[in-house]
Amino acid sequence: MNEIHFNVDAGYLEGVVRGYRDGLITSPQYLNLTQCETMDDLKLQLATTDYGSLLQNEPSPLSTSTLAARCTDALVAEFQYLQQNAAEPISRFLDYITYGYMIDNVILLITGTLHERDTHDLLEKCHPLGFFDSMPALCVATTVKELYHTVMVDSPLAGYFRECLSAEDLNELNMEIIRNTLYKAYLEDFDAYCRSLGDPTATIMSEILSFEADRRTVNITINSFGTELSKDDRARLYPRLGGMYPEAQTKLARVDDMDQVKAILEQYGEYRSMIVGVNLSMAGGDSGSSALSLEDRFFAKEVQLNKDSFEQQFHYGVFYSWLRLKEQEIRNVVWIAECISQHQKDKIANYTNIY
Repeated sequence: MNEIHFNVDAGYLEGVVRGYRDGLITSPQYLNLTQCETMDDLKLQLATTDYGSLLQNEPSPLSTSTLAARCTDALVAEFQYLQQNAAEPISRFLDYITYGYMIDNVILLITGTLHERDTHDLLEKCHPLGFFDSMPALCVATTVKELYHTVMVDSPLAGYFRECLSAEDLNELNMEIIRNTLYKAYLEDFDAYCRSLGDPTATIMSEILSFEADRRTVNITINSFGTELSKDDRARLYPRLGGMYPEAQTKLARVDDMDQVKAILEQYGEYRSMIVGVNLSMAGGDSGSSALSLEDRFFAKEVQLNKDSFEQQFHYGVFYSWLRLKEQEIRNVVWIAECISQHQKDKIANYTNIY
């Protein structure tokens, strides 16, 4: 990437997204939020943040679902502003970011179709960043096979479906396998595209996507325990990138319990420090415990990587990193709100600090 010409297409948007980053909630503000006793107190404290104007017309008492929806609305509005003002190749980079949300939305619609639910109702539950132009046409499909062919023809995910899946694969037992298969294809494709952009975007995004691939590898391994998924099928779900590819992935494909997972992770310095003091029996997180889970450590590592990307200039990684930091901020705010509404103040500090 030629830094001399970077500002011609990306200078304005990079300035915008760095401004967004400066609006993230800081440690002192989080401390103020954790001191709140009621949701009205929380709403008052949030008035000093970027969410203040979004919540001022919401009636009291503020519900956590409403809070989450308004925070997500703010995220979507800011990201769509970036999209509306982006030119190639930034526009395509931003499109790649949305593909992950599209996968979740399509899986939701397929699952609803399998259960004969009204797909029009499911559209309301889809993530706004995962909408694409032909998505309403998916609601016309009455069978999974029709929906598959609609996705194949009219969605940005057509290439992933064509390469990885057939209509016969779409059944209820395979839904999580399908989700992970599509994410594998997506991560590998996104990584290849970032590498084509050259440095520094290639280097920064490679590190971030490698971590995401490693996290998915560990989660797929852990979540496969006690299921009918064979070890060979487990290995096929691992993304072909990341620090664990291929050596650690080969080992993880053969493990049978959490102790064996821990033994493999301890062989890698980056992950050895991550699992110190972690309760691996709650790898996916447990809101009923104050102990750290592996997922908590993954979130903390992800935050650090995305903060680091802002230390360099002239690259597109800041757009991806801002979005991930904003999502973590929303998780933090909703967690604090849930603790307040459920009177669980002893767990309120179990959020992942950002700045």
